[in-house]
Amino acid sequence: MFESTAVGIVVLVIVAVLAAVAGFFVGKSHAGAPTGQFNARDVERLRQEAEHQQLRATQAEAQLEGAREQLAYVKSQLEQTQQTERLRAQASQGERNEVLQALAPVQRNLDMLQHKVQQIEEGRKQEMGALGQQLRGLGEQQLRLDKQTNALSAALSNNKVRGAWGEAQLRNIVESAGLTAHIDFDTQVVVSDANGNQLRPDMVVHLPGGKSIPIDAKAPYADYQRACQIPDGASDAELHQRAQLLQAHAKALREHVRALSDKAYWKAFDEAPDFVIAFIPNEALLQAALETDPMLLDDAFARKVALTSPVTLWAVLKSIAYAWQQQSLTDDAKQLFDVSREIYERFAILGERATALGKQITKTVGAYNQFVGTLETRVLPSARKLQRIDANKVIDQVNYIESEQGDIRDLTAPELSGSEDSVKA
Repeated sequence: MFESTAVGIVVLVIVAVLAAVAGFFVGKSHAGAPTGQFNARDVERLRQEAEHQQLRATQAEAQLEGAREQLAYVKSQLEQTQQTERLRAQASQGERNEVLQALAPVQRNLDMLQHKVQQIEEGRKQEMGALGQQLRGLGEQQLRLDKQTNALSAALSNNKVRGAWGEAQLRNIVESAGLTAHIDFDTQVVVSDANGNQLRPDMVVHLPGGKSIPIDAKAPYADYQRACQIPDGASDAELHQRAQLLQAHAKALREHVRALSDKAYWKAFDEAPDFVIAFIPNEALLQAALETDPMLLDDAFARKVALTSPVTLWAVLKSIAYAWQQQSLTDDAKQLFDVSREIYERFAILGERATALGKQITKTVGAYNQFVGTLETRVLPSARKLQRIDANKVIDQVNYIESEQGDIRDLTAPELSGSEDSVKA
Protein backbone atom coordinates (compact mmCIF):
# COMPACT_ATOMS: atom_id res chain seq x y z
CA MET A 1 0.00 0.00 0.00
CA PHE A 2 2.82 2.44 0.87
CA GLU A 3 4.77 1.54 -2.32
CA SER A 4 1.86 2.29 -4.72
CA THR A 5 1.24 5.58 -2.99
CA ALA A 6 4.89 6.70 -3.43
CA VAL A 7 4.90 5.77 -7.18
CA GLY A 8 1.77 7.73 -7.72
CA ILE A 9 3.30 10.77 -6.07
CA VAL A 10 6.44 10.64 -8.33
CA VAL A 11 4.35 10.31 -11.52
CA LEU A 12 2.22 13.25 -10.50
CA VAL A 13 5.36 15.34 -9.91
CA ILE A 14 6.81 14.51 -13.39
CA VAL A 15 3.52 15.23 -15.13
CA ALA A 16 3.26 18.52 -13.31
CA VAL A 17 6.76 19.52 -14.35
CA LEU A 18 6.18 18.63 -18.02
CA ALA A 19 2.92 20.48 -18.00
CA ALA A 20 4.61 23.52 -16.53
CA VAL A 21 7.37 23.46 -19.22
CA ALA A 22 4.91 23.03 -22.03
CA GLY A 23 2.82 25.81 -20.72
CA PHE A 24 5.79 28.07 -20.49
CA PHE A 25 6.82 27.57 -24.12
CA VAL A 26 3.31 27.86 -25.38
CA GLY A 27 2.86 31.10 -23.59
CA LYS A 28 6.12 32.42 -24.81
CA SER A 29 5.36 31.50 -28.45
CA HIS A 30 2.11 33.29 -28.27
CA ALA A 31 3.76 36.33 -26.89
CA GLY A 32 6.87 36.76 -29.11
CA ALA A 33 6.71 34.65 -32.32
CA PRO A 34 4.37 33.15 -34.72
CA THR A 35 2.74 29.84 -34.07
CA GLY A 36 4.84 26.74 -34.86
CA GLN A 37 8.27 28.52 -34.90
CA PHE A 38 10.93 27.91 -32.12
CA ASN A 39 14.46 29.28 -31.98
CA ALA A 40 17.53 27.35 -30.89
CA ARG A 41 17.69 29.13 -27.57
CA ASP A 42 14.26 27.95 -26.66
CA VAL A 43 15.05 24.44 -27.75
CA GLU A 44 18.24 24.46 -25.67
CA ARG A 45 16.41 25.84 -22.72
CA LEU A 46 13.74 23.23 -23.17
CA ARG A 47 16.34 20.48 -23.34
CA GLN A 48 18.12 21.76 -20.27
CA GLU A 49 14.84 21.99 -18.49
CA ALA A 50 14.04 18.45 -19.54
CA GLU A 51 17.41 17.21 -18.32
CA HIS A 52 16.90 19.06 -15.12
CA GLN A 53 13.51 17.47 -14.74
CA GLN A 54 15.01 14.09 -15.61
CA LEU A 55 17.63 14.61 -12.92
CA ARG A 56 15.00 15.51 -10.47
CA ALA A 57 13.05 12.47 -11.54
CA THR A 58 16.16 10.34 -11.01
CA GLN A 59 16.63 11.86 -7.60
CA ALA A 60 12.98 11.29 -6.89
CA GLU A 61 13.39 7.70 -8.05
CA ALA A 62 16.36 7.32 -5.72
CA GLN A 63 14.40 8.84 -2.90
CA LEU A 64 11.54 6.55 -3.82
CA GLU A 65 13.86 3.55 -3.68
CA GLY A 66 15.11 4.68 -0.28
CA ALA A 67 11.56 5.15 0.83
CA ARG A 68 10.79 1.63 -0.41
CA GLU A 69 13.72 0.21 1.56
CA GLN A 70 12.71 2.20 4.59
CA LEU A 71 9.14 1.04 4.10
CA ALA A 72 10.27 -2.58 3.86
CA TYR A 73 12.29 -2.15 7.06
CA VAL A 74 9.36 -0.59 8.81
CA LYS A 75 7.10 -3.39 7.59
CA SER A 76 9.56 -6.01 8.89
CA GLN A 77 9.79 -4.20 12.22
CA LEU A 78 6.05 -3.96 12.34
CA GLU A 79 5.66 -7.68 11.64
CA GLN A 80 8.23 -8.50 14.33
CA THR A 81 6.45 -6.21 16.74
CA GLN A 82 3.10 -7.76 15.91
CA GLN A 83 4.57 -11.24 16.31
CA THR A 84 6.10 -10.24 19.62
CA GLU A 85 2.81 -8.76 20.74
CA ARG A 86 0.95 -11.91 19.73
CA LEU A 87 3.45 -14.05 21.67
CA ARG A 88 3.25 -11.70 24.60
CA ALA A 89 -0.54 -11.76 24.47
CA GLN A 90 -0.52 -15.56 24.37
CA ALA A 91 1.95 -15.69 27.27
CA SER A 92 -0.07 -13.12 29.16
CA GLN A 93 -3.25 -15.11 28.55
CA GLY A 94 -1.53 -18.27 29.86
CA GLU A 95 -0.23 -16.44 32.90
CA ARG A 96 -3.65 -14.96 33.43
CA ASN A 97 -5.21 -18.42 33.28
CA GLU A 98 -2.62 -19.74 35.76
CA VAL A 99 -3.22 -16.79 38.05
CA LEU A 100 -6.96 -17.32 37.77
CA GLN A 101 -6.54 -21.01 38.57
CA ALA A 102 -4.29 -20.13 41.52
CA LEU A 103 -6.75 -17.53 42.72
CA ALA A 104 -9.77 -19.81 42.34
CA PRO A 105 -9.68 -20.92 46.04
CA VAL A 106 -9.25 -17.29 47.05
CA GLN A 107 -12.25 -16.41 44.92
CA ARG A 108 -14.29 -19.12 46.60
CA ASN A 109 -13.19 -17.88 50.01
CA LEU A 110 -14.07 -14.34 49.01
CA ASP A 111 -17.49 -15.51 47.87
CA MET A 112 -18.00 -17.32 51.15
CA LEU A 113 -16.75 -14.26 53.02
CA GLN A 114 -19.12 -12.05 51.07
CA HIS A 115 -21.99 -14.42 51.87
CA LYS A 116 -20.97 -14.40 55.52
CA VAL A 117 -20.76 -10.63 55.52
CA GLN A 118 -24.25 -10.48 54.05
CA GLN A 119 -25.52 -12.79 56.76
CA ILE A 120 -23.79 -10.70 59.40
CA GLU A 121 -25.26 -7.56 57.90
CA GLU A 122 -28.73 -9.10 57.95
CA GLY A 123 -28.17 -10.22 61.54
CA ARG A 124 -26.93 -6.76 62.43
CA LYS A 125 -30.03 -5.20 60.91
CA GLN A 126 -32.21 -7.57 62.91
CA GLU A 127 -30.21 -6.89 66.07
CA MET A 128 -30.39 -3.17 65.47
CA GLY A 129 -34.13 -3.50 65.06
CA ALA A 130 -34.36 -5.53 68.27
CA LEU A 131 -32.04 -3.07 70.01
CA GLY A 132 -34.18 -0.19 68.87
CA GLN A 133 -37.25 -1.95 70.19
CA GLN A 134 -35.48 -2.64 73.49
CA LEU A 135 -34.39 0.98 73.71
CA ARG A 136 -37.97 2.06 73.15
CA GLY A 137 -39.08 -0.36 75.85
CA LEU A 138 -36.31 0.94 78.11
CA GLY A 139 -37.48 4.47 77.50
CA GLU A 140 -41.02 3.48 78.42
CA GLN A 141 -39.76 1.71 81.54
CA GLN A 142 -37.73 4.80 82.43
CA LEU A 143 -40.85 6.92 82.14
CA ARG A 144 -42.77 4.49 84.36
CA LEU A 145 -39.86 4.44 86.80
CA ASP A 146 -39.80 8.23 86.91
CA LYS A 147 -43.52 8.26 87.64
CA GLN A 148 -43.11 5.64 90.36
CA THR A 149 -40.11 7.51 91.80
CA ASN A 150 -42.08 10.73 91.90
CA ALA A 151 -44.97 8.90 93.53
CA LEU A 152 -42.61 7.30 96.08
CA SER A 153 -40.98 10.65 96.77
CA ALA A 154 -44.35 12.25 97.32
CA ALA A 155 -45.39 9.35 99.58
CA LEU A 156 -42.20 9.57 101.66
CA SER A 157 -42.95 13.21 102.29
CA ASN A 158 -45.74 12.00 104.60
CA ASN A 159 -44.44 11.19 108.10
CA LYS A 160 -46.91 8.33 108.58
CA VAL A 161 -45.97 6.69 105.27
CA ARG A 162 -42.28 7.19 105.99
CA GLY A 163 -42.68 5.53 109.39
CA ALA A 164 -44.47 2.54 107.84
CA TRP A 165 -41.71 2.25 105.23
CA GLY A 166 -39.03 2.22 107.95
CA GLU A 167 -40.90 -0.46 109.91
CA ALA A 168 -41.27 -2.59 106.77
CA GLN A 169 -37.56 -2.26 106.05
CA LEU A 170 -36.75 -3.24 109.64
CA ARG A 171 -39.00 -6.30 109.50
CA ASN A 172 -37.45 -7.49 106.22
CA ILE A 173 -33.94 -7.20 107.63
CA VAL A 174 -34.86 -9.03 110.84
CA GLU A 175 -36.50 -11.91 108.97
CA SER A 176 -33.58 -12.16 106.51
CA ALA A 177 -31.24 -12.48 109.51
CA GLY A 178 -33.08 -15.66 110.55
CA LEU A 179 -35.22 -14.36 113.45
CA THR A 180 -38.86 -15.40 113.87
CA ALA A 181 -41.71 -13.06 114.71
CA HIS A 182 -43.31 -13.41 118.20
CA ILE A 183 -40.47 -15.78 119.16
CA ASP A 184 -37.25 -13.91 118.61
CA PHE A 185 -38.77 -10.43 118.27
CA ASP A 186 -42.00 -8.49 118.72
CA THR A 187 -43.26 -5.30 117.09
CA GLN A 188 -45.17 -2.31 118.54
CA VAL A 189 -44.59 -3.38 122.14
CA VAL A 190 -46.05 -1.02 124.75
CA VAL A 191 -43.94 -0.68 127.93
CA SER A 192 -43.91 1.74 130.87
CA ASP A 193 -40.89 3.41 132.42
CA ALA A 194 -40.26 4.06 136.11
CA ASN A 195 -42.41 7.20 136.04
CA GLY A 196 -45.37 5.39 134.45
CA ASN A 197 -44.92 6.93 131.03
CA GLN A 198 -45.86 4.60 128.18
CA LEU A 199 -43.21 3.93 125.54
CA ARG A 200 -43.68 2.12 122.24
CA PRO A 201 -40.49 1.01 120.48
CA ASP A 202 -40.94 -0.15 116.88
CA MET A 203 -39.39 -3.53 117.69
CA VAL A 204 -38.02 -5.48 120.64
CA VAL A 205 -35.47 -8.20 119.88
CA HIS A 206 -35.20 -10.95 122.49
CA LEU A 207 -31.78 -12.24 123.57
CA PRO A 208 -30.92 -15.58 125.20
CA GLY A 209 -31.30 -15.38 128.96
CA GLY A 210 -34.47 -13.27 128.93
CA LYS A 211 -32.79 -10.03 127.83
CA SER A 212 -34.16 -7.61 125.22
CA ILE A 213 -32.93 -4.85 122.88
CA PRO A 214 -35.34 -2.04 121.83
CA ILE A 215 -35.12 -0.73 118.25
CA ASP A 216 -36.54 2.53 116.89
CA ALA A 217 -37.08 2.80 113.11
CA LYS A 218 -38.00 6.48 112.79
CA ALA A 219 -35.60 8.82 110.97
CA PRO A 220 -35.74 12.38 109.56
CA TYR A 221 -36.01 12.44 105.78
CA ALA A 222 -37.58 15.69 104.48
CA ASP A 223 -34.43 17.86 104.25
CA TYR A 224 -32.39 15.07 102.68
CA GLN A 225 -35.11 14.46 100.09
CA ARG A 226 -35.14 18.14 99.08
CA ALA A 227 -31.34 18.16 98.88
CA CYS A 228 -31.33 15.16 96.54
CA GLN A 229 -33.53 17.03 94.10
CA ILE A 230 -30.70 19.51 93.41
CA PRO A 231 -28.25 18.00 90.82
CA ASP A 232 -24.46 18.34 90.92
CA GLY A 233 -24.45 20.57 87.83
CA ALA A 234 -26.74 23.18 89.38
CA SER A 235 -25.80 26.82 89.93
CA ASP A 236 -23.71 28.01 92.87
CA ALA A 237 -26.77 29.34 94.65
CA GLU A 238 -28.57 26.00 94.35
CA LEU A 239 -25.47 24.10 95.49
CA HIS A 240 -25.27 26.41 98.51
CA GLN A 241 -28.93 25.66 99.23
CA ARG A 242 -28.24 21.93 98.98
CA ALA A 243 -25.41 22.25 101.52
CA GLN A 244 -27.76 24.07 103.89
CA LEU A 245 -30.38 21.34 103.48
CA LEU A 246 -27.79 18.65 104.29
CA GLN A 247 -26.77 20.58 107.40
CA ALA A 248 -30.44 20.78 108.40
CA HIS A 249 -30.71 17.00 107.84
CA ALA A 250 -27.72 16.34 110.12
CA LYS A 251 -29.19 18.66 112.74
CA ALA A 252 -32.55 16.87 112.57
CA LEU A 253 -30.85 13.49 113.02
CA ARG A 254 -28.90 14.84 116.02
CA GLU A 255 -32.20 16.04 117.53
CA HIS A 256 -33.67 12.56 116.90
CA VAL A 257 -30.74 11.00 118.80
CA ARG A 258 -31.32 13.37 121.73
CA ALA A 259 -35.02 12.47 121.84
CA LEU A 260 -34.25 8.70 121.87
CA SER A 261 -31.71 9.20 124.63
CA ASP A 262 -34.25 11.09 126.76
CA LYS A 263 -36.80 8.26 126.39
CA ALA A 264 -34.32 5.74 127.88
CA TYR A 265 -36.04 2.63 126.52
CA TRP A 266 -33.66 0.32 128.38
CA LYS A 267 -35.05 1.41 131.76
CA ALA A 268 -38.50 0.10 130.82
CA PHE A 269 -37.24 -3.51 130.59
CA ASP A 270 -36.20 -5.74 133.48
CA GLU A 271 -33.07 -6.96 131.72
CA ALA A 272 -31.79 -4.99 128.74
CA PRO A 273 -28.47 -3.46 127.64
CA ASP A 274 -28.27 0.24 128.47
CA PHE A 275 -28.64 1.48 124.90
CA VAL A 276 -31.21 1.72 122.15
CA ILE A 277 -30.72 1.01 118.43
CA ALA A 278 -31.72 3.83 116.09
CA PHE A 279 -32.34 2.18 112.73
CA ILE A 280 -31.77 4.41 109.67
CA PRO A 281 -33.60 2.71 106.76
CA ASN A 282 -31.26 4.11 104.08
CA GLU A 283 -27.47 4.01 103.98
CA ALA A 284 -27.36 7.37 102.19
CA LEU A 285 -29.35 9.06 104.97
CA LEU A 286 -26.77 8.14 107.59
CA GLN A 287 -23.79 8.76 105.33
CA ALA A 288 -24.95 12.26 104.35
CA ALA A 289 -25.47 13.21 108.00
CA LEU A 290 -22.06 11.86 109.07
CA GLU A 291 -20.29 13.66 106.21
CA THR A 292 -21.90 16.94 107.26
CA ASP A 293 -21.52 16.36 111.03
CA PRO A 294 -18.56 14.00 111.70
CA MET A 295 -19.06 14.17 115.51
CA LEU A 296 -22.64 12.90 115.30
CA LEU A 297 -21.72 9.23 115.72
CA ASP A 298 -19.55 9.81 118.82
CA ASP A 299 -22.21 11.99 120.41
CA ALA A 300 -24.84 9.31 119.73
CA PHE A 301 -22.68 6.68 121.45
CA ALA A 302 -22.24 9.00 124.40
CA ARG A 303 -26.03 9.30 124.67
CA LYS A 304 -26.39 5.46 124.52
CA VAL A 305 -27.90 5.51 121.04
CA ALA A 306 -26.47 3.19 118.36
CA LEU A 307 -26.99 4.59 114.85
CA THR A 308 -27.26 1.60 112.51
CA SER A 309 -27.76 1.27 108.79
CA PRO A 310 -29.39 -1.78 107.15
CA VAL A 311 -25.99 -3.48 106.72
CA THR A 312 -24.79 -3.02 110.31
CA LEU A 313 -28.17 -3.94 111.79
CA TRP A 314 -28.28 -7.13 109.72
CA ALA A 315 -24.86 -8.11 111.09
CA VAL A 316 -26.03 -7.50 114.69
CA LEU A 317 -29.24 -9.47 114.18
CA LYS A 318 -27.34 -12.30 112.52
CA SER A 319 -25.13 -12.53 115.60
CA ILE A 320 -28.24 -12.66 117.81
CA ALA A 321 -29.69 -15.44 115.62
CA TYR A 322 -26.42 -17.39 116.03
CA ALA A 323 -26.61 -16.90 119.81
CA TRP A 324 -30.14 -18.34 119.76
CA GLN A 325 -28.88 -21.32 117.79
CA GLN A 326 -26.15 -21.94 120.35
CA GLN A 327 -28.67 -21.57 123.17
CA SER A 328 -30.92 -24.10 121.45
CA LEU A 329 -28.01 -26.51 121.14
CA THR A 330 -27.23 -26.05 124.84
CA ASP A 331 -30.85 -26.74 125.83
CA ASP A 332 -30.94 -29.83 123.60
CA ALA A 333 -27.70 -31.11 125.12
CA LYS A 334 -29.06 -30.63 128.66
CA GLN A 335 -32.29 -32.43 127.74
CA LEU A 336 -30.29 -35.27 126.17
CA PHE A 337 -28.22 -35.57 129.35
CA ASP A 338 -31.34 -35.74 131.52
CA VAL A 339 -32.94 -38.38 129.30
CA SER A 340 -29.72 -40.45 129.29
CA ARG A 341 -29.52 -40.35 133.10
CA GLU A 342 -33.15 -41.41 133.36
CA ILE A 343 -32.58 -44.32 130.96
CA TYR A 344 -29.49 -45.35 132.97
CA GLU A 345 -31.50 -45.42 136.21
CA ARG A 346 -34.20 -47.49 134.55
CA PHE A 347 -31.58 -49.99 133.34
CA ALA A 348 -30.41 -50.35 136.97
CA ILE A 349 -33.97 -51.06 138.11
CA LEU A 350 -34.35 -53.57 135.27
CA GLY A 351 -31.20 -55.35 136.55
CA GLU A 352 -32.74 -55.63 140.04
CA ARG A 353 -35.87 -57.10 138.54
CA ALA A 354 -33.82 -59.62 136.52
CA THR A 355 -31.90 -60.72 139.63
CA ALA A 356 -35.13 -61.20 141.58
CA LEU A 357 -36.59 -63.16 138.65
CA GLY A 358 -33.54 -65.45 138.60
CA LYS A 359 -33.92 -66.12 142.31
CA GLN A 360 -37.58 -66.97 141.85
CA ILE A 361 -36.73 -69.34 138.99
CA THR A 362 -34.17 -71.10 141.23
CA LYS A 363 -36.75 -71.52 143.95
CA THR A 364 -39.24 -72.85 141.38
CA VAL A 365 -36.73 -75.47 140.21
CA GLY A 366 -36.15 -76.60 143.81
CA ALA A 367 -39.86 -76.86 144.45
CA TYR A 368 -40.28 -78.81 141.20
CA ASN A 369 -37.57 -81.30 142.23
CA GLN A 370 -39.21 -81.78 145.63
CA PHE A 371 -42.51 -82.40 143.89
CA VAL A 372 -40.90 -84.98 141.58
CA GLY A 373 -39.26 -86.73 144.56
CA THR A 374 -42.54 -87.04 146.38
CA LEU A 375 -44.24 -88.18 143.20
CA GLU A 376 -41.59 -90.82 142.47
CA THR A 377 -41.17 -92.20 146.00
CA ARG A 378 -44.63 -91.97 147.43
CA VAL A 379 -47.35 -91.57 144.84
CA LEU A 380 -46.22 -93.56 141.80
CA PRO A 381 -45.30 -96.83 143.64
CA SER A 382 -48.84 -97.00 144.98
CA ALA A 383 -50.31 -96.02 141.62
CA ARG A 384 -48.42 -98.76 139.79
CA LYS A 385 -50.22 -101.37 141.89
CA LEU A 386 -53.34 -100.40 139.99
CA GLN A 387 -51.66 -101.29 136.68
CA ARG A 388 -53.03 -104.79 136.95
CA ILE A 389 -56.45 -103.41 136.30
CA ASP A 390 -55.50 -101.89 132.93
CA ALA A 391 -52.18 -103.18 131.57
CA ASN A 392 -52.43 -101.00 128.48
CA LYS A 393 -51.74 -97.81 130.40
CA VAL A 394 -48.23 -97.37 131.79
CA ILE A 395 -47.21 -94.43 133.99
CA ASP A 396 -43.93 -93.06 132.67
CA GLN A 397 -41.09 -92.02 134.93
CA VAL A 398 -40.92 -88.32 135.86
CA ASN A 399 -37.36 -87.01 135.59
CA TYR A 400 -35.65 -84.52 137.85
CA ILE A 401 -34.35 -81.17 136.50
CA GLU A 402 -30.61 -81.56 136.56
CA SER A 403 -28.50 -78.90 138.22
CA GLU A 404 -26.85 -77.85 134.96
CA GLN A 405 -30.28 -77.47 133.37
CA GLY A 406 -31.81 -75.49 136.21
CA ASP A 407 -28.76 -73.38 137.05
CA ILE A 408 -29.61 -69.66 136.76
CA ARG A 409 -26.70 -67.33 135.83
CA ASP A 410 -26.33 -64.43 138.19
CA LEU A 411 -26.02 -60.84 136.85
CA THR A 412 -22.51 -59.58 137.62
CA ALA A 413 -22.49 -56.20 135.78
CA PRO A 414 -22.29 -53.35 138.32
CA GLU A 415 -25.00 -51.43 136.44
CA LEU A 416 -27.41 -54.39 136.94
CA SER A 417 -26.33 -55.50 140.44
CA GLY A 418 -29.02 -53.32 142.02
CA SER A 419 -26.76 -51.66 144.59
CA GLU A 420 -27.27 -47.97 145.28
CA ASP A 421 -23.55 -47.22 144.89
CA SER A 422 -23.42 -48.68 141.39
CA VAL A 423 -26.49 -46.69 140.33
CA LYS A 424 -25.10 -43.42 141.68
CA ALA A 425 -21.76 -44.12 140.04
